[in-house]
Amino acid sequence: MNGIEKITERIIQDAKQEIDEITSKAQREAKEIADKYSAAAEREKEEILARGRAAASERIERLAGVAMLDAKKIELAAKQEMIDKAFDLAMDKLSQLPEEQYVALLANLAAKASRTGKEQIILSQKDRTRFGKRVVTEANAILAKKYAPELPEEIKDTKGGAVITKVVAGANALISGGASLSLSEESRPMKGGLMLSDGDIEINCTFESFLRLLRSEMATEVAGVLFS
Repeated sequence: MNGIEKITERIIQDAKQEIDEITSKAQREAKEIADKYSAAAEREKEEILARGRAAASERIERLAGVAMLDAKKIELAAKQEMIDKAFDLAMDKLSQLPEEQYVALLANLAAKASRTGKEQIILSQKDRTRFGKRVVTEANAILAKKYAPELPEEIKDTKGGAVITKVVAGANALISGGASLSLSEESRPMKGGLMLSDGDIEINCTFESFLRLLRSEMATEVAGVLFS
């Protein structure tokens, strides 16, 4: 091998070595870049997954909250329905009292609600037809007792004392006009109870009105009994 060939071969070897070094360096750098981006991609993947898990968890919590709220609304509606039924049942019980008790109840309502003793009693058409006059008579009798004199006990407990008390009470009531309730020609649509009318003034003593008032005052207590 002459000098030129040796020089040429050395140049080629040096070039190969340099190429190998460049190639090796390029591969290392490529690997470093690939590793770097792979790590970044892995981090980004984990971040995306974490955000997805957080979003899913938040979505589940929201849905669970909505479901719980809906369940509470349904439960509340069911409780309200049961309370409604309880008061509806009370209305039915009042309206279906035996006749004697029902008349006595209406008479006491009228007497207690009366302010002048001269009001007209308004009933439902059914009640007015069946026992309107009896209600008026018994209500006036209750009012008349307020005007009864206080007799000595030894006289009051006798039959004569009872008669005297009744007669004097009736006379006093007649003189004062304090037991002069009358039956109105008018009737009203109501499930039970009555109304008192005195000119432009009306006093609502219907069962519907009383139960509405009782519901506002006793709904919590009724719920406690129903759902304890």
